[in-house]
Amino acid sequence: MEVVYIKTPLGITTVIGDEDGVSVISVADEGEVSTIIPKILSDAVSQLNEYFEGKKSGFTFTLNPKGTDFQKKVWKELLEIPYGETRTYMEQSKILGNIKAIRAVASANGKNPLWIVVPCHRVIGTSGSLTGYAGGLWRKKWLLEHESPTTQQSLF
Repeated sequence: MEVVYIKTPLGITTVIGDEDGVSVISVADEGEVSTIIPKILSDAVSQLNEYFEGKKSGFTFTLNPKGTDFQKKVWKELLEIPYGETRTYMEQSKILGNIKAIRAVASANGKNPLWIVVPCHRVIGTSGSLTGYAGGLWRKKWLLEHESPTTQQSLF
């Protein structure tokens, strides 16, 4: 497995992967930034940088997350949430075919190993509240604002 640490507006992002794909993308408040980007991770790093620059709304590098079959099913469905849109945990449960699985769906979202790319930040509470985000609610808010299709115009 190769590892790289990059600076993003939300902290130091760790990207881990190999020839089978990227298996982990996570964020921390601080850490060392890599001076060398492993070739196997260069496409992922480039696409993440473009995302943060507002030049990219989707990702095309290969993903290889580790998890249970249920978690992988939840994470796959998260990939279907369009950029700039949100869904509720209840809606996700309905789409996955079991409205009673809302807590299991929320738990799987919380264990998502591919920060930003598998967009669990696009799932919100039924009331529209920003609930449950492993990276911190301030990051979830930042990501949703970053992806918002409407921008505030300056009055002056």
